[in-house]
Amino acid sequence: MSATVGVSSTFPKTMPAEHAELPVWNAENWFYEDWAVGHKIRSLRRTMSEGESMQFNALVTDMHPYVADDIFATTEGQFDKRLIAGALVFSAGLGLVATNCINAFSYGYDRLRFIKPTFIGDTIYTIRTNLDKRPKYQKLGLCRASYEVYKGEGELVLYCEHLQTVRYRNPETFADQIEKPS
Repeated sequence: MSATVGVSSTFPKTMPAEHAELPVWNAENWFYEDWAVGHKIRSLRRTMSEGESMQFNALVTDMHPYVADDIFATTEGQFDKRLIAGALVFSAGLGLVATNCINAFSYGYDRLRFIKPTFIGDTIYTIRTNLDKRPKYQKLGLCRASYEVYKGEGELVLYCEHLQTVRYRNPETFADQIEKPS
């Protein structure tokens, strides 16, 4: 995959021209044709704190005793300590490798599995692997990547596959390969 992170701008018309022409931080502008099957990236690590765990739980109204009640978790719970909600591990894990490609749009997630528990104070990181791609629509192909979220020194805690529709650089190249409506 070519180095496209922050290489060009989206050139917004609603800011001064000298600002609009600057490369965009943490953005990519790759196309379907650039998606390299087998390409892998690893994120930075981040430690999951109690504060963000409780903020997330309050935001999504998840007050399950395993994630919100320290007394229950430590005296009656199966793990002897509080868990981080799986939805937060999913969100944070994917966020660690999100690069804001302006040509890609989330189509959905498959095979989401919470393999092992993640606890307050655990440090996580994510590995994204580009699995496959295929032409789908007139202007968009479908790309699939796996996300493996690890804690500590390599203990797999979450797996999922992300489907994205991605713009073609040259749609005419794929005109005879797109799915026909049934």
